Amino acid sequence: MMKNSGILCIISAPSGTGKSTLIQTVMQYDRFVYQTKLSISYTTRIKRPGEIHGKDYYFISKKAFKHMIDKNMFFEYAMIFNHYYGTAKSNIEMMLNAGIHIVLNIDWKGAQQIRSKISKNIYTIFILPPSKKELAHRLYLRGEDTEKVIAARMDQAMDEISHFKEYDYVIINDNLTIAVTHLQSIMLSEQLRIAHQKIRYATLIDHLLLPDI
Repeated sequence: MMKNSGILCIISAPSGTGKSTLIQTVMQYDRFVYQTKLSISYTTRIKRPGEIHGKDYYFISKKAFKHMIDKNMFFEYAMIFNHYYGTAKSNIEMMLNAGIHIVLNIDWKGAQQIRSKISKNIYTIFILPPSKKELAHRLYLRGEDTEKVIAARMDQAMDEISHFKEYDYVIINDNLTIAVTHLQSIMLSEQLRIAHQKIRYATLIDHLLLPDI
């Protein structure tokens, strides 16, 4: 059973919302109270230009992924556009028990799976695009997909967006600088909750409450 002394932050968004760029920028912030790390997911999709194995994802074969499923090695996993994505159970357990603030970049299905397993020290954030038009524009600019695939991604995006009410926070990624500030603020405020601080500073608080002799 996990001690669950760390904090789990789940961030979800439709493809093309700019979620990965937003998260990568926020992870460079050096004023968080807790040690904060991004959990690296496993995937069976092909690496995109500029992506690095072990930094962006662990890129593995479908055979290897299915083997991990059979061995019950995933905390959560889902198939998205014929590719598997999953979070290794061992990584999450180890970091939570070490008191680390973990950031998970996963879809709403994965978020539901995790919420069914963890109820404490967890919060969720959904990133929305400023408009359908802008979302489609960003998908076209990536230059990775055909019009047919982009249309399918847009349909999937609408389905994903319909689940935004299941989340604790919502950020509109219209301006990256503003969205980064909003995400930093949410993460920092969660770390400063009394439930976490009274454990982190238990010794200090005990000393402060000692009666004067």
